[in-house]
Amino acid sequence: MIILKSRREIDIMREANQIVAETHAYLAENIKPGISTAELDQLADEFIRSKGAVPSFKGYQGFPASICISINEEVVHGIPADHRFLEAGDIVSIDIGTFYEGFNGDAARTHAVGSISENASKLLKVTEESLLKGIEKAVIGNRLFDISHAVQEYVEENGFSVVRDYVGHGIGRDMHEDPQIPNFGPAGKGPKLKEGMTLAIEPMVNIGGYEVETLEDDWTVVTKDRSLSAHFEHTIAITKAGVEILSKL
Repeated sequence: MIILKSRREIDIMREANQIVAETHAYLAENIKPGISTAELDQLADEFIRSKGAVPSFKGYQGFPASICISINEEVVHGIPADHRFLEAGDIVSIDIGTFYEGFNGDAARTHAVGSISENASKLLKVTEESLLKGIEKAVIGNRLFDISHAVQEYVEENGFSVVRDYVGHGIGRDMHEDPQIPNFGPAGKGPKLKEGMTLAIEPMVNIGGYEVETLEDDWTVVTKDRSLSAHFEHTIAITKAGVEILSKL
């Protein structure tokens, strides 16, 4: 069941997502060669709590950290660790969730660590742009898969592939609500988009094939061919005035 949100509920979700966006901006200032992923996790935890929210990922289905940090061929759900240090040339995807006044916020960004390869730079650019292409289709009267198709079409036009096994989702009082939002599929399919829908749209894009697998920690998802992967996500609200990106500063 897709849960439509009232204007007041969207206002609260905007606040939750602004905390997410501010946390991303804060971490971006600290992403540099030599910092450990555990230190980034601690910085995020402290920052989120200072804003009166809590990290919604911590303990979620047993996840042991406050944010997900995935490096290079890691797609999603990377676990921060004291022994994992960022190196120049890496790309690092950071996924942040907050719980604030009964509602969730959720957004992901992928960052360059120092100078990165031309192909890696293109991957980041295309992935973020594919997210925006999808968001453009999130208007009243369109179908859900109009979002999915826009993402896939843009990614594949640029020679990359979209992950099939992990998708976007509805969001609200629960971190994961209906509907699921694939980053691939035919336009014109799926439920009609309505005022009050709140969605977390999140393309995961690989330089190589779209196949992925999970490491022995039962969390970290990596590309099967170990090619680079990028992840960008925004939480949006569909309103009469158009789409609003709640997780944008």
